[in-house]
This record gives sequence, structure tokens and C-alpha cells, in this order.
Amino acid sequence: MQYLVHMRLTTSGRPVTPADGAAFIEQVILPTLELCTKLQDEKKIVAGGPLSGAIALALIVNADSARELDDLISSLPVWPRMETDVTPLTTFEGRALMVRQRLEQLRKQAQESA
Repeated sequence: MQYLVHMRLTTSGRPVTPADGAAFIEQVILPTLELCTKLQDEKKIVAGGPLSGAIALALIVNADSARELDDLISSLPVWPRMETDVTPLTTFEGRALMVRQRLEQLRKQAQESA
């Protein structure tokens, strides 16, 4: 299953001094980007990336379960400082099937009321 993962740095997670900023980049940002590149090579992250002009990520993640997704997200060094939103995604084919079923129900209801 695929999930849309949006992660944005919390206000309290922001470095406040130049030394904090340098440590944040060295210990959190660069390791996170390296791990995301590895996960992309492994096809766990299938699309997305860092958001321009923000300390944020938008990712499409392949995971077989919510637990696997949780493990992947929480393994990112930046995760403790981020607000994270996850949206499960369906497939185009799955949505088309559901819409066709709904269409048939509506047609049946329209015939019964005519």
C-alpha cells in the first residue's frame, strides 16, 4: 500500500544558535537525506522529496502495513522534531471500481423512483 507522508519541522525543533544549526545539519538533516536516498533506492520511497524553501518532506512511501510505515518514518533522524501527517492512498483502479459500483446503485435507485 502507498501512503502520502508530509513532515514539517516543529517550531520548537528549530535550532536557535549557529552552533545548534550546524549540529542540526550534521546530525539530523544530512543523515535523514542520506537515509531517504537509500530508501528511494530500495523502492520504499517511490516519489517526493524535500519541500523547497522549508524544512519539510513530502513522500510517497510503499509499506505493507501501518507498522512498517511507522517503523520507516520513525527511523528518520529528523522524525522527533517533525509534525507528521500520513494519508493512506488507494489505487486509481480501486477507486474506479468503487465509483462504478456507486454508479450502478444510483442507476438502480433512479429506475426504481421513475
